[in-house]
Amino acid sequence: MSRKAVITGASGMIGVALAQQCTAAGEEVLAICHRGSAKNQILRELPGVEVLEADLEEYAGLAREQWKKQYDTFYHLAWAGTAGQARNDMALQAANIRYTLDAVELADSMGCHTLVGTGSQAEYGRHQEPLRPKTPAFPETGYGMAKLCAGQMSRYSCEQKGMRHIWARVLSVYGPYGGQDMVTVALQKLMRGEHVSFTAGVQIWDYLYSEDAARALRLMAEKGSSGKTYVLCGGHFCLLKEYLDIIYRVACEEMAPKGLKAGTIGIGEVPYGEGQLMYLAGDISELSRDTGFVPQISFEEGLRRMIGEKAL
Repeated sequence: MSRKAVITGASGMIGVALAQQCTAAGEEVLAICHRGSAKNQILRELPGVEVLEADLEEYAGLAREQWKKQYDTFYHLAWAGTAGQARNDMALQAANIRYTLDAVELADSMGCHTLVGTGSQAEYGRHQEPLRPKTPAFPETGYGMAKLCAGQMSRYSCEQKGMRHIWARVLSVYGPYGGQDMVTVALQKLMRGEHVSFTAGVQIWDYLYSEDAARALRLMAEKGSSGKTYVLCGGHFCLLKEYLDIIYRVACEEMAPKGLKAGTIGIGEVPYGEGQLMYLAGDISELSRDTGFVPQISFEEGLRRMIGEKAL
């Protein structure tokens, strides 16, 4: 009997990778996607994926439907207002808490026994040591506050319904279909021969490839301890400018056989913004101990995969 999974926010970077991982393992997937997303077609082309276009505010109505097909695992990745000024739009972020609770109701109506939700490093606030599940959480943005509350309230709601609940606090993920994240933007511009400017790059950072992130979420669903929060990152960190050096080298090596030159990187050309986070790294020892997760894809290999898949 094949397993069946539901993924909200399935057209996002991690969502696409998760759908690919699930279908590769023989699972049927219901991908709930933002209406009109250009990336919904990517999911429609995956065998074993059914796409349902529905925005977050529609989840409550979906939860009241009678679902003929029953599912096993519900991955809740969808969230509104993840970037820019929207992160401090308190009304929008508060609505996300409601939508997360609606997702729990939807998962229950579909017969799911496990809900895996994606939180954020923003729940922690500022720290100068690797983030761990028990690291005190002092969020500074509406986004972080809402993620923290959504994780706590959805856990309680799942417990009331007898569902397993696991919360993953995501640090920095990169990969195909990444949008406007630093890695994607830098690689895109360098491959086009453009100049790209950055800060001094002395922030400590910890990147994880999207395929590894998706594999970690599946392992959490299968082997993770209900009620736990896990830090989701690579567990290996270095200066941001060291990551930029690798991006530049890979771009140059990919362009050279074509007789083309990569663009250039300007380190220190952009001042740090107000409230710049200078340390963002995590400890995945508890995640590894509970689930066996170990990242498999190096930062360099991940970049080459992005270029090879033409999914920048």
